Amino acid sequence: MMGFCGYSHSFSGMGCASRFGAYDAVVYYRLSRADIYLRLLFFHLSFLPQRIWGLFMDNKKNINKVVLAYSGGLDTSIILKWLQTEYNCEVVTFTADLGQGEELEPARKKAELLGIKDIFIEDLREEFVRDYVFPMFRANALYEGIYLLGTSIARPLIAKRQIEIARETGADAVCHGATGKGNDQVRFELGYYALNPDIHVIAPWREWDLVSRTKLIEFAELNQIPIPKDKRGEAPYSVDANLLHTSSEGKVLEDPADEAPEYVYQRTQSPEEAPDKPEYIEIGFEKGDAVSINGSALSPAELLTKLNEYGRVHGVGRLDLVENRFVGMKSRGIYETPGGYILLNAHRGIESITLDRGAAHLKDEIMPRYAELIYNGFWFSPEREMLQALIDKSQEAVTGSVRVKLYKGRADVVGRSSPYSLYNEDLVTFEEGAFAYDHRDAEGFIQLNALRLKTLGRRSKLLKS
Repeated sequence: MMGFCGYSHSFSGMGCASRFGAYDAVVYYRLSRADIYLRLLFFHLSFLPQRIWGLFMDNKKNINKVVLAYSGGLDTSIILKWLQTEYNCEVVTFTADLGQGEELEPARKKAELLGIKDIFIEDLREEFVRDYVFPMFRANALYEGIYLLGTSIARPLIAKRQIEIARETGADAVCHGATGKGNDQVRFELGYYALNPDIHVIAPWREWDLVSRTKLIEFAELNQIPIPKDKRGEAPYSVDANLLHTSSEGKVLEDPADEAPEYVYQRTQSPEEAPDKPEYIEIGFEKGDAVSINGSALSPAELLTKLNEYGRVHGVGRLDLVENRFVGMKSRGIYETPGGYILLNAHRGIESITLDRGAAHLKDEIMPRYAELIYNGFWFSPEREMLQALIDKSQEAVTGSVRVKLYKGRADVVGRSSPYSLYNEDLVTFEEGAFAYDHRDAEGFIQLNALRLKTLGRRSKLLKS
């Protein structure tokens, strides 16, 4: 019969004697059939690491062009050079302007310095707010009841453009700079595979041995990559930013028992230092999306930028959070979402008078699931799109204006109006209204709702007797 060694042999073991040696050939006569299979299995398994490594090296040889999500910073510049040396492939850089507040031309110059020919630098602020932030805010999405998902919502757009650029340039791989510990690696790669199931993904932090800041600096120096002075030491914390938020984590923030230093906050002044006089603004909505501030029509990105400025002045939108990462660990982050915090409160304000109770409560029930899908990287999943369709349907009459009071870290709704309001003053007034409301009708309503409770109460008496 055919054995594990690849030739025909009897269970005397002689067919594999040359592989195991003379002593094993003799002992085989006394081994059970199970023992023989186990020995052969372990023998072949011993070669698996070499074979897997061989496949990995073959994959490296097969990569011709890769699209790198490139910030122009030290880490992604090191990744760029590492791709050139380890994969010996052409690199295309993609830098997205999502409103992070940084000059992007230095990224172009650094990419050119490293020999890159195809350089994509794109202003995606309007698309980011219109097609990603606003749909999410229609859902009032909060992860774990409090986090406004500022980092999570940016990843799908970056992933989408990388795949589109790969298609345009004929690249067969994409690459990101997310570490192997965080959520972003999952978010990027789920986006890649949803949009191109056959794309090759390179994740350097899961492959290379540059596991310390010292090794990264050494690699940069060896390859003549410019190193800013402030990057030579360990950074006190890491920062991610876009038009919706700023997040800071790591190093000085790792002990959740310690209050975050004030210097960590970059986008807002402290509520204690905010003006002593409140400021009022009016936000206009159409079908669930904010469209104006104080009567002035603004594009999505312009509107969020303006709200960010209001929030910055009044210390609005700070959050110190210990969250549950998708990869299984807890992490502590400092988030600043000034405009988003104002927008969330205002949106809930306009919904309070335009949504029916059943629709409003259903939205609140599905919101945690929707938020979790975004946090975990499933923006392009069918279930997220299904929930989005339901949410968008609920917004058809969410039109009107909301007055917000900004004062020392707070953004309180103090007025709301809509041409489609379901709030009827004549119905709720304690005085006699224009609509006839017979108070006696409440008795039958209460009796019907009490029916099952009465039935249960009678049974309880029987059980106790």
